[in-house]
This record gives sequence, C-alpha cells and structure tokens, in this order.
Amino acid sequence: MTKLLILGGTTEASALAAWLVDRPEFNALLSFAGTTRTPRPPPIPYRVGGFGGPQGLANFLRNGGYQVMIDATHPFAAQMKRNAAEAARLAGIDLLAIHRPAWHAVPGDKWHHVPDMAHAAQALGATPRRILLTIGQKDLAAFKAAPWHHYIVRSVDPPDTDSLPPHAEIIAARGPFLLADELALLRGSHVSALVTKNSGGTATMAKLEAARICGVEVVMIDRPEPQIGVATVQDPAQAKAWLRAHAGTDRGL
Repeated sequence: MTKLLILGGTTEASALAAWLVDRPEFNALLSFAGTTRTPRPPPIPYRVGGFGGPQGLANFLRNGGYQVMIDATHPFAAQMKRNAAEAARLAGIDLLAIHRPAWHAVPGDKWHHVPDMAHAAQALGATPRRILLTIGQKDLAAFKAAPWHHYIVRSVDPPDTDSLPPHAEIIAARGPFLLADELALLRGSHVSALVTKNSGGTATMAKLEAARICGVEVVMIDRPEPQIGVATVQDPAQAKAWLRAHAGTDRGL
C-alpha cells in the first residue's frame, strides 16, 4: 500500500479523491489549506490547515510515513507550491504537481494582461466604472487604491469587510457557473470590466465567454511560473497514470 498526501482544494484534487475511493493500493489523505470556510467534504480522509512551512510539512510527511505527494493546489498558490517542493526534497519522497493549462485569448476577447493585483487596479483607469472582481477574497485590498469604481465581488465565502474597497457589492457563490448566468450577471449589473486570475480549467471559464459576447474588457492576472525541477502533469487522468505506475499496478481508470 502506498501512502499518499494530496495538497488540494481544487477540482483536480476532488477528482483524484473520488478515484482513490476504490483504490485499496493507496492510503490517501487530502489536505485543504483552510482558505475556504466550508470546503466540500471529500470521500476520503482529509485535514484542514497549514503545516508550518516546508520544514513542518517535511516533518508531517516523515512522521506519517508518506511515500508520495501530489500538489493539486490552485495555480496561484505559489508559496504552497514552493513549500511542497522543498518539503518533498527534505523528506526524500516523490512529488507530482498538477499544473492545469492556462487560459488563452481568442478572437473577440479584450484582454489586458497584468502581473499582479496592484497593476490590475491601475489598469481599470481613472474613469468610474462597474467592475466584476472574481479573484477570491485574499487579494481585494489592492482595489482600495481605486475607490472611485463600483465593485461587484464574487467569492465562495463573503470576504472580511476590512479587505473590501468602498462601493463593493458581494455575491457569495461557488462554481461551476453556466454561460447563461454569467451573461445575466454582466448585463444585469452593467459590468464594463472583469478582473480575474488566469486560473485555467473549465469551472469558471464561462465568464470569459460571457465577457467576449458582451464586449466586456478582461483584466487578466498572469499566473506564477511552475516550480522548476518538479514532475508535472496537466490533468487528473495523467496524475492517475503516474500514481498507478508508482504503485506498480496496471489497474484501469
């Protein structure tokens, strides 16, 4: 039996957890960072919270007898990805990262690429506008620097009021989102710009199609570069194949 730790919180982690239910050759634990207050309980054992940096994670891996770890964290969880790579090195175990492909603009898109939240706030300009923010709740404070806009903030959990820019309207919702609903939101709220991270995947991609249809500008925050020297796949199917090879089994998907 292979003891496996999955660093999760993403759709890829959920897909792996569902697959592992019927795989007795793995003893798996899914770890949530705790940024979402009410994560959906997975069908395998799980924990919530941090580890205390790379050394703390390495100790957790050693003390728990883990043999392999999968980094299925969000593409923007850069610090956790660095910690995972260093912890795997310290603990001497194999690490696989799932790095879902980024979104790419297509004809009709009005994308403005920026490197971070501060540049995103600047890119909105000096003229008051109605802005949809779909960046999660941890990065909202940067938009206090542009208080003349009206912000519609969508996140899984309602954000802390201290982090909010003025004139903020809150929508607490969890994807996936349908195109018809995204169109209704952009049109009904008279949104002129959407700010989002280049998370990739399909769960929240409909907002980009809706923005294209409505002629809404997209301020796209580019994702961090993946960790160098870490084995990487693009999706859960490839991660499953890697795990089967690691466990020395040819059981099918």
